[in-house]
Amino acid sequence: MAESEKTILRKRLIERRAALSPDAVARASEGAVSLVRTLFEWRNATEALLYWPVRGEIDLRPLITELWQRGCRVLLPRCRPDQPGRMDIACAACEDELVPGAFSIMEPDAEICPPVDTCRPQIALVPGVGFDRKGNRLGFGGGYYDRLLATDALRDTLVVGVAHEFQLIDDVPTQPWDKPVHVVCTEEELWRP
Repeated sequence: MAESEKTILRKRLIERRAALSPDAVARASEGAVSLVRTLFEWRNATEALLYWPVRGEIDLRPLITELWQRGCRVLLPRCRPDQPGRMDIACAACEDELVPGAFSIMEPDAEICPPVDTCRPQIALVPGVGFDRKGNRLGFGGGYYDRLLATDALRDTLVVGVAHEFQLIDDVPTQPWDKPVHVVCTEEELWRP
């Protein structure tokens, strides 16, 4: 698939997600959150990497709150302001430690949440524009998550791509540097490639 076809696919999926009503996003999020809770790695996590939802993404905030209540270490990505395409992982202990960051996404406040030196999350829940049944992920095109998922810290982590069911498509075009996920979770299914 040519890069222009990839751009068209990305645009189509983003537009479809943006057209979802808040109720549709809430229903889909509830279904996906329930399925994540069935994963062994979720139930036994002491450390987990998640994302803060934006623009119709599956809302994982109930899971983040649950982890805080369990006393788990909650890791969230934070974009490096001076390095496009790069993110750090930081630990946040509560929602008050989050501030709007790059792309208006809530992320750990750099003033009080330094990048973690070491981490080994049992599970990472990552967003995407689209996924296929081989675990390939289509992102926004900046390479942020591909670089993050390639780090040594996530080498043994179960990586779960989280998306709406319509974002699970037949084929995601890939490049050699693209990092696949181990599981795709939608409101309807947990798919293990």
